[in-house]
Amino acid sequence: MERRKALMSSEPQTHRLNGISCANCAQTFENNVKDINGVEDAKVHFSTLKIDVVGEASIADIEKAGSFENIKVIRENTEPEKEPFWVRHDKVLLALLLVVFGFIANTMFGNAHYLPNLLYGLSALVGGLSLFKAGLINLTKFRFDMKTLMTIAVTGAALIGEWREAAVVVILFAISEALESYSMDKARSSIRSLMKISPNKARIRRNGSERTLAVADIMVGDIMLVKPGERIPMDGTIIDGFSSINQSSITGESMPAEKADGDDVFAGTINQDGFLEIEVTKEAEDTTIAKIIHMVEEAQEERAPAQQFVDRFAAYYTPAIIAIAALVAVIPPLFGGLWGTWVYQGLAVLVVGCPCALVVSTPVAIVTAIGNAARNGVLIKGGIHLEQIGTIGTIAFDKTGTLTQGTPQVTDIHFFTDKRSKALSCLKGLETKSNHPLAKAILTYLDDEHQHIPSAEVRSFTTVHGKGIQGEIDGETVYAGSPDFFKSESAKQIKNYQKAGKTVMLCGSNDELLMAVALRDEPRAESKPVIQKLHDLGIKQTYMLTGDHAQTANALKDDLKLTDVKSGLLPEDKLNFVKEQVNGNIAMIGDGINDTPALAASKVGIAMGSAGTDSALETADVALMGDDLNKLPYTIKLSRKALGIIKQNISFAIGIKILALLLVIPGWLTLWIAIFADMGATLLVTLNALRLIKIS
Repeated sequence: MERRKALMSSEPQTHRLNGISCANCAQTFENNVKDINGVEDAKVHFSTLKIDVVGEASIADIEKAGSFENIKVIRENTEPEKEPFWVRHDKVLLALLLVVFGFIANTMFGNAHYLPNLLYGLSALVGGLSLFKAGLINLTKFRFDMKTLMTIAVTGAALIGEWREAAVVVILFAISEALESYSMDKARSSIRSLMKISPNKARIRRNGSERTLAVADIMVGDIMLVKPGERIPMDGTIIDGFSSINQSSITGESMPAEKADGDDVFAGTINQDGFLEIEVTKEAEDTTIAKIIHMVEEAQEERAPAQQFVDRFAAYYTPAIIAIAALVAVIPPLFGGLWGTWVYQGLAVLVVGCPCALVVSTPVAIVTAIGNAARNGVLIKGGIHLEQIGTIGTIAFDKTGTLTQGTPQVTDIHFFTDKRSKALSCLKGLETKSNHPLAKAILTYLDDEHQHIPSAEVRSFTTVHGKGIQGEIDGETVYAGSPDFFKSESAKQIKNYQKAGKTVMLCGSNDELLMAVALRDEPRAESKPVIQKLHDLGIKQTYMLTGDHAQTANALKDDLKLTDVKSGLLPEDKLNFVKEQVNGNIAMIGDGINDTPALAASKVGIAMGSAGTDSALETADVALMGDDLNKLPYTIKLSRKALGIIKQNISFAIGIKILALLLVIPGWLTLWIAIFADMGATLLVTLNALRLIKIS
């Protein structure tokens, strides 16, 4: 039995909860916890089923505050034991059974007999006990929510002798709450799936001995031993072994990544085909997957503008419904109407006015969309960013590593001599001694394409700053560097390369030019199709922001069909460009580190390839965990679909209430119609929002 000790702290104590069925129940529970002696403040997070408590409160006190819903505190990272369906809904099932018996008794003995009404009354009492408890508490404290409305309506129906309607309203309201609970539970499933992917234990070698430990007991520097087919329990660096790693749980990319000594790996990813020894680099609570889970939970809890509107609206809506119901019940009888008829109509107004569908319309869509994005390798840091990215009209891209591969590659070679082997051998000999980034790219190309060519022996090697390198080969001085390094006029082929935005390196001696090598940081394969998809989605302006010179930038802009380019920019220039956008409706996508100022200044900052990059996860509004631009059009489509569904839900939830309320005028509104209208609206907005699960 867990020891239930009192907690006292000026810092909030966070507890995971189980048993909250609806948003209004969460609000009631929060208010009850705030009323506990010693509690300074409390905040219930319905989307993530957590509560933050500031002050002194025991777990027993917290659970007592939630006794009206049987709310329980559960341990972090544990799943509550799932009860069978008939146990979870025993009271509602018994109430339903009593109603059925009531209908049978009514058929057998007629309306005048006491037995049908007795069975209906018992049904209302059994099924609505927790409802009445919460509603009466709210009434004594002048809190008006759904349960307050339903308590007044059911009590009123009983007082005027409408026992059957009272029982049916209680049962259908319970079903409506179950639907809301189910929809939020379904929306939270993405977080639960993320929590389950990391193993709870790992095989560790520490101080020369092997043992199996819980991940909470593993320390930085321990060596994990991971067999083929096993999930990697912790973030770390491979110190021995080679394998293909399925990183889809982090990056959303289905293709495995080849990993060897010195490569980083992440908790929750799958070691497919090699035995690995991995040095742990982060504790369990600091792993990439743990941070993703934490940030997604925070994002799901953050209220989107649409949700803020609903909350503000609901604050005035519920008291207004009570006032309208009172007027409907009282005014017509004062002018000759029948009291019984119009009191009944007033009670029906209370039921139809219940804001269940309105309250659930936005959060279920937000939670579902953010959860879907997380499963697909996109971390959206809150409802506000989910909404904003769908309204973006301009996107600015960093060039290096975002639109391009991030490293120069040899694209062309051209020989000015028939002595090709000599030219390649001289170039290879000189570049072998250089540590310039372009030298590495040239050597990679030569090793891949011309591995049979030997490297020339170079003596008296020197670097000429800003121009190139030179050395003595077979008694002759040979040079490699930019065209400015050579006195001869540039050939037509060299000018063509430069016009295409490529960097040209020449190799030759004082007597002859041997060869030219053209290099460029090549565009990603997906860059051009993604730009086209964005334009098709209605993104009017696509900019590339780069520090490169204009010729290179313009060539890449033409290749990728971007609408514009800004070249020769420093980080502060990128920031100024983003700030200068007149309407501010611009998203910036970069690597999340060098472009941080521009990312922060944009309406939506998007970090690219963020897996394992803490700063990118923390600073971006949206993080593409994998190194894949294709996730950008998907994210915009998801945002727009979510926005559309939220608007549909709000419109439908309010619209159906107005239509039902219009039935009051001819006196056609009944408690049956009212509760079916409320339950039907809740069911439809829930199913509509859950369509976001399938967006891919």
